[in-house]
Amino acid sequence: MEISRIAVAGASGLIGGALVRSLTADGHDVVRLVRRAPRSADEVQWDPEGRRVDAAGLAGCDAVVNLAGAGVGSRRWTEAYKTRIRCSRVLGTTALAEAIASLDEPPKVFVNGSAIGYYGETGERTIDESAPAGNGFLPELCVEWEQAAMPAEKAGVRTVFTRTGLVVARKGGAWGKLFPLFKAGLGGRMGDGRQYWSFISLHDEVAAIRHLMATDGLSGAFNLTAPNPLTNREITEAMGRVLHRPTLFPVPAPVLRAVLGEMAGDVLGSQRVLPKRLLESGFTFAFPEIEGAVKAAL
Repeated sequence: MEISRIAVAGASGLIGGALVRSLTADGHDVVRLVRRAPRSADEVQWDPEGRRVDAAGLAGCDAVVNLAGAGVGSRRWTEAYKTRIRCSRVLGTTALAEAIASLDEPPKVFVNGSAIGYYGETGERTIDESAPAGNGFLPELCVEWEQAAMPAEKAGVRTVFTRTGLVVARKGGAWGKLFPLFKAGLGGRMGDGRQYWSFISLHDEVAAIRHLMATDGLSGAFNLTAPNPLTNREITEAMGRVLHRPTLFPVPAPVLRAVLGEMAGDVLGSQRVLPKRLLESGFTFAFPEIEGAVKAAL
């Protein structure tokens, strides 16, 4: 399917920014959703928490990509911040889905962000998109987040959910906090290091979103994770090798819980997630292994 005009919500974020740069470099017409008054013809105003979108600004778009939301790893999970995380995703998705459904000629595809947090703690079991939702804040959030796209689905728009893993990037996201520590020689495993981390390079994340957006017939949930998830200990060792630094400073689980609060459960939890549907769709990873993903981020 030919995609030429794409609206992107969350264009200032890690993934959204990289996606916009990639699309623009290839000559696509990108419309960015902004909270303030638009300053140019390529901006459309919206208020995610207020569930308001200038739907007229989406007219003529072939695709809408929603990557907006308050950062899950940005700060400690107080009840107030958990509410903000939820509202920024669920209400924003609802607003976009309703705006899309209201158009006389809606876009061909709606790509809505999600996360492998959907599955909760999975231990050493390998899981794919057929696994059920887990229990806890993140799984419940992801379920609501995906369900909020229902108006677009009901309007007949092909709807895709990108359940993203830990994005390996030099700046931004959880990995952006790890790189400075490892470069300073202060990196180490977290907890006992046996928990699985399902990662994906920023390059492959953007490529996968574009693949899902452009390929007719693809809909539903897709895990955006590299095909070779590793334990935190293995990733720590790989980071040390690539950056030529020692990894002698493990962070005990009690310290993580004291510093991060409830969010520590996500860091210490184990998710061994496979991108089964993405691979079946014909997508090829540029950086399937952790060392390549880390090098690509430098």
